[in-house]
Amino acid sequence: VLRLDGVRKSYNIGQPNEVEVLHGIDMRVEHADFAALVGPSGSGKSTLLNQIGLLDSPTAGELYLLGKPTREMDDEARTALRGRHIGFVFQFHHLIGAFSALENVLMPHMVAHGKPDREALDRARNLLADVGLEKFADRKPGELSGGQQQRVAIARALVTRPALLLADEPTGNLDTKTAADVFKLLRRFNAEFGCAVLLVTHDPRLAETCDRTITLVDGRIDSDQ
Repeated sequence: VLRLDGVRKSYNIGQPNEVEVLHGIDMRVEHADFAALVGPSGSGKSTLLNQIGLLDSPTAGELYLLGKPTREMDDEARTALRGRHIGFVFQFHHLIGAFSALENVLMPHMVAHGKPDREALDRARNLLADVGLEKFADRKPGELSGGQQQRVAIARALVTRPALLLADEPTGNLDTKTAADVFKLLRRFNAEFGCAVLLVTHDPRLAETCDRTITLVDGRIDSDQ
């Protein structure tokens, strides 16, 4: 699904305060992987996630998504590839308050394809049912609990059937039980849909329950096991 070959990322290039944050990252994520990305604050996790999510491009090296090199892509091509093949779940769900749960789930589809057809509507409703919220499809985010909102966010991330799901501290804002439920959902969809999951977390207990843990230290992969 994902391959990074010698990915480097620098900021303030050519300036006296130029700094390289990622120092030649080599990494692979296979179909149906369920991996944790961990590391201390300042290790470069956010920068690496921005590269993987095609929100930014490397200074050097190459990042391949489904075999396609992305470094030289323009913003339009990168956005289209990201919209089709990558799903995002964040610590804060970023739902749109004026829209219903169903409309929020449909948002990535509408951005990519315009007005949803019957198939897209059915897929969105089925995903809400999968996360236990079929009865809340017409409710606005403000009418849902934090855990329910995060489950809507997971359904939204999966509506395009992405090859890769990026989860950035997806349980960091939830209580222990709700966090466990959200983690089970990610596990379930990883198994059922075969989408690779890369989960960024500061919680070592959560990382231990993943199949693989990638540790980033000072912009380099310290271990991958």
